[in-house]
Amino acid sequence: MVERLEQAIAGITGVEHAIAVSSGTAALSLSLQALDLKPGDEVITSPFTFVATLNAILASGATAVFSDIRPDDFNIDPALLADQLTERTKVLLPVSLYGQMADMAAIDELATKHGLAIVEDSAQAIGATRHGRSAGTFGIGCFSLYATKNVTAGEGGVITTDRSEIAERVRLLRNQGMRSRYDYSCIGGNYRLSDIHAAVGLSQIGHLQAFCERRRYNAERLSNGLQGIAGLVLPQVMDGCSHVWHQYTVRVTEDASCTREELSSKLARRGIATSIHYPRLVFDYECYREHPQVMASEVPVASRITSEVLALPVHPQLTDADLDRVIDETRSALLA
Repeated sequence: MVERLEQAIAGITGVEHAIAVSSGTAALSLSLQALDLKPGDEVITSPFTFVATLNAILASGATAVFSDIRPDDFNIDPALLADQLTERTKVLLPVSLYGQMADMAAIDELATKHGLAIVEDSAQAIGATRHGRSAGTFGIGCFSLYATKNVTAGEGGVITTDRSEIAERVRLLRNQGMRSRYDYSCIGGNYRLSDIHAAVGLSQIGHLQAFCERRRYNAERLSNGLQGIAGLVLPQVMDGCSHVWHQYTVRVTEDASCTREELSSKLARRGIATSIHYPRLVFDYECYREHPQVMASEVPVASRITSEVLALPVHPQLTDADLDRVIDETRSALLA
C-alpha cells in the first residue's frame, strides 16, 4: 500500500520519486538531512508558517534565517530573498501557505544562480500548480497527510524529487539506515509510513480533484458574498495559480468595525468555527528567542499579518446553505 501511494503521488506531481514517511515534519527533516547540512549552514524560510518548518531546520543542525512575506498571498517574497543570502546560505525553504504555491519560478531562478538547494514546504498544497507546474517539483518537495490536510492518511508525509541520489538517501534514513535487512549504511531512524495509513491516503487520492474543485467553488462563493466590507481583505489567487484552498484566510484590518478576535467570537456564538493560522511569528516564542540556531529579523509584513488573519470554513463537506450562513453571519457581524 505504501508503494501504491508513492506511485499515485508521483503521478499527480509528475516527479520521478515519491517517498512516503511518517509525517509532514519527518518529510522536512529527512529532506534537510539528505542534504548533509553542517553546523553554521543557513536555511532561509518564511517567518509565517507552522512550527514544523522551523523545527526541521533546527533538527538538521542548520541555522534558520527568515525573509518577509507578501501580503497578497502570504508566501515568501522572492524580491527580498536575495538580501538574506550569505556565504553560509545552503537551502531556500519556501512555504506554500494555505494551498497556494509560492512564486517557485523566481525562487528557483535565485537558487540556480547561487547554487542553492530548494526544499519546498508544500504540506498544505497537494494538487496546487503555478503556471502548470505542480507543487513539490522544485528540488525536494514535502507534503503532509495529517488529518486536517486536503488529502489525509490520518498521519503521514511524502517527499517528492527527481534527484535519484536524494530519493535513495531518504529511503535509507526513514528505515534505520538499512539498505537490506541488518545491512546498515548510515545512521537513520524509524520514519516509515504504515500500510494502514497508506491505504487511507490512497483511498483519498482518487477524490483529490473533486475535493479541490469543491474547495475552489466554496472559496469563490465566499469571496463573491463577502465583497465590499470595510476592513475585510479577501484572499487572492495569484496569476497562473491553481489554488487548492487548504484554508480560506481573510484579513481583519484596523478599518473593520470589530477586531479579529471579536469577529471570531461573534461567529462562534452563531455556531461557525474559525481559526487563526498563525497568531505569532514562528520564532516569536520563548524557546526560540535565545536559540543559537535562530536568526530572528525584522519582518514587518509578516508581523502585521499575524494580527489580522482569520480562516473561515471552506472544506468540501460544506453545503450551499452552510456557505450562505457563513457569508450572512460574517456580514452581519462586521456591518452591525
